[in-house]
Amino acid sequence: MNDSSSLQSAHGAAKVAVIGAGMAGLSCATALHEAGCRVTLFDKSRGPSGRMSTRRAEGWQCDHGAQYFTARDAAFAEQVQSWVDAGCVAAWAPRLRAWSREAGWSQPGEAVTRWVGTPRMTAPAAAMVAALQAAGHALHLQHTVTGVHRTTYGWRIRVAELEAAGAAAHAALDAGLDAAFDAVVLAVPSHQAVPLLQPVAPAWAEQVEAVRMRGSWALMLRYAQPVATGLGWEAAFVNTPPLRWVACDSHKPGRPSAQETWLLHADADWSDAHIEDTPESVAATLMAAAAELGLPPPQAWTAHRWRYADTAPGTAAPLAWDPALRLGLCGDWMNAGKVEGAWLSGRDAARQAYASLRQAAGANAMPAG
Repeated sequence: MNDSSSLQSAHGAAKVAVIGAGMAGLSCATALHEAGCRVTLFDKSRGPSGRMSTRRAEGWQCDHGAQYFTARDAAFAEQVQSWVDAGCVAAWAPRLRAWSREAGWSQPGEAVTRWVGTPRMTAPAAAMVAALQAAGHALHLQHTVTGVHRTTYGWRIRVAELEAAGAAAHAALDAGLDAAFDAVVLAVPSHQAVPLLQPVAPAWAEQVEAVRMRGSWALMLRYAQPVATGLGWEAAFVNTPPLRWVACDSHKPGRPSAQETWLLHADADWSDAHIEDTPESVAATLMAAAAELGLPPPQAWTAHRWRYADTAPGTAAPLAWDPALRLGLCGDWMNAGKVEGAWLSGRDAARQAYASLRQAAGANAMPAG
């Protein structure tokens, strides 16, 4: 979505707040930047990237969210190539197998290029943030948005951390943001969007609340000595719960090699059934299942619970944009999941926001995206 002239509102460049700095939010913000909008990003976490996350500690790292991504859409393939050219994405070609207790080992049928961030999965998000900040857009981390509401002058944002700090801190934020936004995009999981939508669009909130998201337990294993060589594979789809995916994370390109690290992702239904279990109980169960695949006990492990990891199959996507409110939604949960779906969802929300703002500014056409 490129335009040689900036999109203007009644008080200068149109201002859009994007709540959430995962792939969908960053994709949306980037497209809005290309359209000439002034974008402000908010995220409750310490860093951007959402579920394209990497856990790091002394001597090791492990991607414990998205494991890789594919590029089937032409526009996303072009974006991936730009990341490759920038050195923040590379192809990953593990020796890949599939396993079930009934059928044993087999070879996965589909041949597809798998991409990963380098030197960690957060790298594409970091590159997008750097480009946005270089262009003058703002990113507010550790800012938990608790409410969005409309005034005569536009949308206002409420932030928990600033409210806790007192009225003066929130007034300072408002002053820095010119107090109001022309549009807002919620780039957050469905359960986080619902309380933000309820006061301003209750029927929409009810629709979003019907979306069922599933959890996922992730277990990161560390080994002092390599084990992948002896196994003969670096990644496996597992079709027998409690596991669904096992991979040698340190085999991915650009990873440090001080310790061999492995990632176990639990099956979604199993995770939902055990979402409130202790990390110790989950780790014991998942490591026992991994032992069936040949993985020995690790020297150390770390568990992470993704309470809302993906969308249950068959879930109907809710409305993505309300032109009257100038309020939108995006996220991987709205577009078949996965990194590519998040990126495409963000671009779609940006296009619709752009169209509404262009109409409000008195323009008739929108450039092709």
